[in-house]
Amino acid sequence: MIQSESFEEQDASENCDDIVTDNESLPLARKRCIPCEGGVDPLTKEQAEELLKQLNPEWTLVEGAGLLARSFSFPNYKKTIIFVNKVAAIAEGENHHPDMTVSYDNVGVELSTHAIDGLSENDFIVAAKIDELEA
Repeated sequence: MIQSESFEEQDASENCDDIVTDNESLPLARKRCIPCEGGVDPLTKEQAEELLKQLNPEWTLVEGAGLLARSFSFPNYKKTIIFVNKVAAIAEGENHHPDMTVSYDNVGVELSTHAIDGLSENDFIVAAKIDELEA
């Protein structure tokens, strides 16, 4: 079970002005998600394909680059749930939450930014942080 103390709390007032200006030069896994309230265009297929190169090759673009997806396999249910809890902690810390499908030994993870009905850099940031769980 995840205890709420393990989650990083994110100030609801955070906006683009609060992000370090050299955020662009950081690898995806070191960046922070920027809250998205809509009003911006989703990434183009070309932009999504460029960011995809920075992730584990098992991540795929789905629905014409409107969704980022990957499956993870585990030897047993306990390890599956440990992984789900770690992904939940990442999601809470970034305030960007994937959809997950959980079975005995498999977890499907899907990322998209619902406010813009497509992908944003936030989706790739969370995916990169999930990739680090395997390292």
